[in-house]
Amino acid sequence: MTIQQVDVLLVGGGVMSATLGTLLKRLDPSLTMAMVERLDRVAHESTDGWNNAGTGHAGYCELNYTPEGDNGVEIDRALTINANFEVSLQLWTTLVGDGGLPQPTNFINTTPHLSFVWGEDNVAFLRERFEKLSAHHLFKDMEYSEDHDVLREWMPLVMEGRDPSDKVAATRVSYGADVDFGSLTRNMVAKLEEADNFELLLSHEVDSFKKQDDEWLVELTNRKGGKARQVKAKFVFLGAGGGALPLLQASGIPEADGYGGFPVSGQWLVCKDPEIVKQHHAKVYGKAAIGAPPMSVPHLDTRIINGEPALLFGPFAGFTMRFLKKGSKLDLLKSVSPTNLMPMMSVGLNNMDLTKYLINEVRQSHGERVASLRDYFPSCKDEDWTLAQAGQRVQIIKKDENGKGKLEFGTELVAAKDGSIAALLGASPGASVAAKAMLEVLETCFAEKMESGWNEKLKELIPSYGDSLEENGELLEKVRANTLSTLELG
Repeated sequence: MTIQQVDVLLVGGGVMSATLGTLLKRLDPSLTMAMVERLDRVAHESTDGWNNAGTGHAGYCELNYTPEGDNGVEIDRALTINANFEVSLQLWTTLVGDGGLPQPTNFINTTPHLSFVWGEDNVAFLRERFEKLSAHHLFKDMEYSEDHDVLREWMPLVMEGRDPSDKVAATRVSYGADVDFGSLTRNMVAKLEEADNFELLLSHEVDSFKKQDDEWLVELTNRKGGKARQVKAKFVFLGAGGGALPLLQASGIPEADGYGGFPVSGQWLVCKDPEIVKQHHAKVYGKAAIGAPPMSVPHLDTRIINGEPALLFGPFAGFTMRFLKKGSKLDLLKSVSPTNLMPMMSVGLNNMDLTKYLINEVRQSHGERVASLRDYFPSCKDEDWTLAQAGQRVQIIKKDENGKGKLEFGTELVAAKDGSIAALLGASPGASVAAKAMLEVLETCFAEKMESGWNEKLKELIPSYGDSLEENGELLEKVRANTLSTLELG
């Protein structure tokens, strides 16, 4: 059996692995790497443009990032996500500037980010949200209006045919972004492939892990019937989206104990009629229905995927047993272990309403889905929209302080104590904060190298590295001006 020796093994050909590989190659070009992808091409699962929202999640429009608490609208999470997205923008800006990425419009396009609500209570909520966010330097360019004429300029399809007496409101950030993460990732991986010490193994999947001294022996299966192979790696990163959890469990590290997954599927209504598509140029987010998971916040989006414009509405969540879009119906059952049985049972019992909601979403007819769309596009016609399957999301289940279980809707890095293996679990805001998430991998698993020079090199790639954009308004203004200009978002 072929045994390949590498410094770094990246499992999963999505945006997380591609970002980590890119950072590592910039920090130390001598590192030998291999990327393993179970499909016959990279960026075809959760990273693919049709499988995710494509929103450069910056907290501008996503109302679930600003929940209402005891003291009114809470903005801390939106601030953090916005600052984290700025890290991604800085990395992409550097890569565009030195040829590491192509022309920005290949993967990112200006698409204003709007929040839209109706009804007295919701308008009051949005007004308070605007007042709090716009007072912070990260959101100082946010606009707010309740004027129908202004809103008609911002989003004509949304306002078309709407009763002039309706109480509505919206916020807008004009330099929001639509990101084709599939194109972004394919370009990063293609650049990595230019190096002699990088190998891409398509149609291969991990069969088993075994720790041998200070290395991991990883057995790979060739899904097209070719020879199996073994890879010895000093460091392994599990960036396989929904598939990261079972891989983490297979590694056997004690840090994986107690983690489980709650899979959620999704669907979009898609319109490609050019006469309709050209009338809407924005991402318009509303409030989620009561009982809906955060990833089901409804939004009417302009998308540009592989250079093709379209409108998407959704997502309509659904119940699934798969951890990957092209996964197995047994994924959920196979993930149950003695260490996570209690947390998973606890979450299941405490979230029956969520499960019923997801099942009911799946049962909706085309007409019922279009009826939901009419809240955002009153004059839409059923025949102009078709249903498309989105990607899978696996939300994190973990032990709570009482040893039972809780459901998390963010992302989380789980790493071995010795830093030899790490996995990224969870979903939203996901791809948008890939750069920040992979910096956490470097800080956790390559601490010595960070202290011996990588920190300074990172500041060349990401100028704000080591500083806080939430606190440093002057630095934000400087880096944002550069990113908006270079990525042609301003």
